Amino acid sequence: MPTSKRVFNWYISMVAAACMVLYGYDASVYNSVQGSKNWVAYFNDPSDNMIGLINSSYTIGAIIGGWFFGGPIADFFGRKVGMGIGCFLVIVSTFVQCFSPRGNIGCFLAGRTIIGFGQGIALVAGPIYIGECAPSHIRGKIMAFWQLFYSVGSFICFWVAYACSKHTASLGEWDWKMTVIFQLLVPVLVLCLLFTMPGTPRWYLKKNGNIEAARNALRRIRDTEEEVEAELLEIREALEFEKEAISSNYSALWKDRSVRKRLLIAFVLNAGQQITGQGSLNSYSTKIYQKVFKSASTIMLINALNATFGILFTLNAVWTVDRFGRKFLLVVGGVGMALSMLIVATVETQTPTLAGGAKSEPVAIAIVFLLFLFILFYKPSWGATIWIWTSEVFSMNVRAQAVGMCAQMQNVANAIVNQFFPLFLTSCGFYAFYMFAGINVLLAVFTFFCVPETKKMKLEEMDTLFGGANHVEKGANLMGYPSRETSIAGQGGRRVDEIAEVRESGQPDNKNAVHQVETVNSTR
Repeated sequence: MPTSKRVFNWYISMVAAACMVLYGYDASVYNSVQGSKNWVAYFNDPSDNMIGLINSSYTIGAIIGGWFFGGPIADFFGRKVGMGIGCFLVIVSTFVQCFSPRGNIGCFLAGRTIIGFGQGIALVAGPIYIGECAPSHIRGKIMAFWQLFYSVGSFICFWVAYACSKHTASLGEWDWKMTVIFQLLVPVLVLCLLFTMPGTPRWYLKKNGNIEAARNALRRIRDTEEEVEAELLEIREALEFEKEAISSNYSALWKDRSVRKRLLIAFVLNAGQQITGQGSLNSYSTKIYQKVFKSASTIMLINALNATFGILFTLNAVWTVDRFGRKFLLVVGGVGMALSMLIVATVETQTPTLAGGAKSEPVAIAIVFLLFLFILFYKPSWGATIWIWTSEVFSMNVRAQAVGMCAQMQNVANAIVNQFFPLFLTSCGFYAFYMFAGINVLLAVFTFFCVPETKKMKLEEMDTLFGGANHVEKGANLMGYPSRETSIAGQGGRRVDEIAEVRESGQPDNKNAVHQVETVNSTR
């Protein structure tokens, strides 16, 4: 039976993960409004280049917000403030988009840029908050909900769009405005709930060395005083080593060889997430399905079902990511996505097209099934696992900035691909998907040879996987504390997170005091 504090830990993680609903909704809302004839008429039938530019404006705003502002805001003001600022900007930009003057597509484009900027900030703070609060033995499981909430955002958006598409005659131009305005729901909710959440203990210690604030935060999310004190000491030791031996600021991004190594790997993984084909499907599935179906309502329904199954498929990460590991999921996902893209491209290009420009019903159903199969492989692997891996591999001194930079590599890749994809799709049709098949094979090979496994590793000890020093051990030496390997009296040397895992499974433990507690208490 989970304890009340473990339930609270899940609660605060779900609130932080709700920031991903913003991303999922917005990635889908522009896709949805493109299928509205009222939206097209409202903005005077934008060209393919303009449609690509509107999509790119979001990613440009997100790149600027996440790369240059997300990390500093999360580090200076705190993770909660970063999420709050991002949600506030999403609210403002939603009104800008919804109430753009008729024919003024520049105003709509500005709203897209602002919303990208806000989400760029929120998407840095959210995963860091979860990673720094979640116990290491269930961190992957909790972080899987980050990507799950992306699918929840898409789910809400596409079903709202489908409902509006069934009442176009009565709604008029509000068939697309309703889809846009519903985006207010989640950021308003997150802003209200942020006040019930503690700050992260690692931020309290890094910002101003506030041990008591960090201790109080840990007491709200850890079951025993032993766990609180042991984790508190580990964080202090890691921070001491980073400050004395490396750098307490962002210069460690290029000074520390192990940080540089994981930064480059994370750049490739995050850019790869968007060039698997998923980024283009998110933004242009309406245009893609228009080559197969002629009914706008049918396309909206398929998008809604896609988002619904996306939630179910992402749930696979919850039970697989800590069991089989991050690397296994990425390799299997890459191979599965490659096969799906290869087959869907072959089916579409090698079957006849009917007089109206659509495919026969069996072929159309087969294409939809294959694209759903692609999502089955993508969601738990390159969807959820990339965020998990990125948020957990960096040391405290660079975590916020590094996660911000890596996350925005998704938008850099997305901006490049989505700017030319409408033209590529128009001129080449489904032959474009052969390209995605080849890319997915390369990503699977890269992961197999270059990406270390990180499941159940403690955040403060992650550096050892990349050829770096153990920050906890080195920090303990600098502070004159005993080795961390002599961890828990009476527990056969088991670590605090292992004891928490035993406790969660319902097995008894004797709750003896830890050596670290005695050390910390002696320094108070």
